[in-house]
Amino acid sequence: MRSSGCSMLQALRVCGVDEAGRGPLAGPVYAAAVVLDPGRKIRGLKDSKLLTAEIREELTIKIKERALAFAVAHASVEEIDRLNILRAALLAMRRAVEALGMVPDEALIDGTFCPELPCPSRAIVGGDRRRNVISAASILAKTARDAEMRRLHERYPQYGLAEHKGYSTPEHLAMLERYGPCEIHRRSFEPVRRLFSPELPLAD
Repeated sequence: MRSSGCSMLQALRVCGVDEAGRGPLAGPVYAAAVVLDPGRKIRGLKDSKLLTAEIREELTIKIKERALAFAVAHASVEEIDRLNILRAALLAMRRAVEALGMVPDEALIDGTFCPELPCPSRAIVGGDRRRNVISAASILAKTARDAEMRRLHERYPQYGLAEHKGYSTPEHLAMLERYGPCEIHRRSFEPVRRLFSPELPLAD
């Protein structure tokens, strides 16, 4: 017979939340929310930036198979430009938590700000390296966004999005200068703003 002496903290349904894609010049910002199952351990969870793409994909499969709940959401380029990137990232986080299909007892957010959520929340700086549940969310957000950027590459192959995922690499900047920005570029970000229109106001 299983012991019922577990602590209240262990019984809590804790949700980890993280985003991917705040820094790039192109594409949506993604967020994921994950509630891990304490009875189904997942080895190797780390901040997604510390993992290779292959290991992230392998862990994504395990997280989706073993988690009690997970969800991925995004905020569009239009929302990024209208709200600013921080508010858009928080919006994506809120959408991910609301899509879980359950209300967590607590949400642990990577970073310094919390979105408005239907449950208590706590921001943890460097949380993707300190809490496995946030690491799991960072992996799902990163793999989902990378997949979207590969899809967008098929529509806009001239920018090389499949390689740099929209970040401001020398190759991406060179293609921006050569071809100019397109609809998936964030107009509120430099140097995209300058190439679109020097008079375009920045989001608050």
